[in-house]
Amino acid sequence: MVGTTSPRIRVAAYVIRRRAVAELLVFDHVGMPGAGTQVPAGGVEPGEELPAAVLREVAEETGLLTATVVRRIAVEDRPHPETRQPRRTTFFLLRAPVDTPDAWRHRVGGDDADAGLVFACRFVPLPPRQPLADGQDAWLGHVED
Repeated sequence: MVGTTSPRIRVAAYVIRRRAVAELLVFDHVGMPGAGTQVPAGGVEPGEELPAAVLREVAEETGLLTATVVRRIAVEDRPHPETRQPRRTTFFLLRAPVDTPDAWRHRVGGDDADAGLVFACRFVPLPPRQPLADGQDAWLGHVED
């Protein structure tokens, strides 16, 4: 009998700001161009509810505290691209206020693996011109509300 590993439980955020067009919040790792353009995403802490986890990830990775959860979009079971370890990611649609800045830099605080990293955050019109890292754009066709 082959042992099975429980998937790592994760969340990902499609933070949308609506002005003339719908715009998606993305970020790049400053000084790490190979990481690619991403949306806020990360692991769920033990006992944490998924909507709370996605708001925490947005705050930790972008500093944005004014986003609100609209709804769950999809649940994706796909292994990590490098380690091949199983993971289950729940994608959420979030709304950002129209007066959210167009772009900013955020230094990640705390003591986890991302602590000290600087992320260049910005809104881009949908659909993005470039694919997102790790296939994060797979569910963008489902952001209409």
